[in-house]
Amino acid sequence: MSFEQLGLIEPLLKALENEGYTAPTPIQQQAIPHVLDKRDLLGCAQTGTGKTAAFAIPMLQLMHQDQQAQQRKGLRNIKALILTPTRELAIQIQESFIAYGKFLDLKSLVIFGGVSQHPQTEALRRGVDILIATPGRLLDLISQNYITLRDIRYFVLDEADRMLDMGFVHDVQRVIVKLPEQRQSLFFSATMPPEIQTLAKAILRNNPAKVEVTPVSSTAETITQSIYFVGKNDKRNLLLHILKDKSIKTLLVFTRTKHGADRVVKDLHKAEITAEAIHGNKSQNARQRALNNFKSQQTRVLVATDIAARGIDIDELTHVVNYELPNVPETYVHRIGRTGRAGADGIAISFCEPEEKAFLKDILKLISREIPVVTEHPFHNGDSMALPAPKPAPQQKPKQQHPRDKKGGFSKNRQGVVQSREARPGAGSGKPNGGKPNNGRPQSGKPKDGNGNGVRRERPQGMKNY
Repeated sequence: MSFEQLGLIEPLLKALENEGYTAPTPIQQQAIPHVLDKRDLLGCAQTGTGKTAAFAIPMLQLMHQDQQAQQRKGLRNIKALILTPTRELAIQIQESFIAYGKFLDLKSLVIFGGVSQHPQTEALRRGVDILIATPGRLLDLISQNYITLRDIRYFVLDEADRMLDMGFVHDVQRVIVKLPEQRQSLFFSATMPPEIQTLAKAILRNNPAKVEVTPVSSTAETITQSIYFVGKNDKRNLLLHILKDKSIKTLLVFTRTKHGADRVVKDLHKAEITAEAIHGNKSQNARQRALNNFKSQQTRVLVATDIAARGIDIDELTHVVNYELPNVPETYVHRIGRTGRAGADGIAISFCEPEEKAFLKDILKLISREIPVVTEHPFHNGDSMALPAPKPAPQQKPKQQHPRDKKGGFSKNRQGVVQSREARPGAGSGKPNGGKPNNGRPQSGKPKDGNGNGVRRERPQGMKNY
């Protein structure tokens, strides 16, 4: 299918050609006709699927047609509102609207917090057609009477699940009640937990169209994934080892914490590798500057936490490294989705230390696929490749005999692939970690029987040294 077959007007086709777009992605094929038919839309799509163009292109066409029909004069009023969770995503969406609407007489503005509002309010006074905003700054300017939403005809809520994660749902609800009843609403989320489905029902009306290009737990087929088992103290050296590959022009590295991101940057600087971090403790200006430096390849490595990285859209990014595995398996899908976009090839490398094996088990269960293990590196930790099951021990009290919890494990098959495996029943207290809460964290230490005595570990059957 071509963009011409979607019924797009000539100015949009010309702009898409200038951008090098040759054919619509699956979500664009599905969503654009529904939006052009003025239907509400519920879209479930992971990052890198062309989601922004799926709503921006048809919205521009509808707004251009409205403009031609009204032949309006005078001040522009806001007709379209796109609500996003982060500044970075808001900026990227505006860049898309500018690129696709290059040959149309429509003005866009992006507003967000963390910077002076004066330039934003001045632009609002001059008039805009399309407003891309984060919830906090939008509500601030509404309360100061700089913005009114009474003329909104098109509303987009993007990255709804991240809105939920970042605690913006209440702000989103405050915005929704200010919107006109008569509007077209588009709702996008990478995941669809119950809370998001409830929010979607409150926003969408009139039997919305539903589009889903891939299951929310899937990873793109164009991404080559691999696992490196490594001790915690060797992760720094392993990262430096990977960066010896001069073909890696830019590398996006993920950590779980802000402190971890700063530590990785410090280690890279010691090795004379240009690196910057983006996370919640960085100012908005610092984050944007780091992102711009990375895009222009002035910085080779960008280290990010998950919330700070959401919405990052970097063309031709080939490599992503999970320096620390995420404790939420869906986050793994979002992370590696930064590469392998729009059909391009990508490489996703994950470091796994012994304490992260439980995280890896959950990831494997979610994505329902095997991930190859790379053993040919100087810091391979073979002991990390399995979760040993405790040896059954005699119990003094029969009533204490319970099957061991399913802690899961990892074994390595003949192809060198790591896969999840249920633990075999064995002796134990019947409670994980001896009855102590683990707070969702992987546990370490020697296994104990029901009487608190140590139990010798054994290598699971079929486990070989490679």
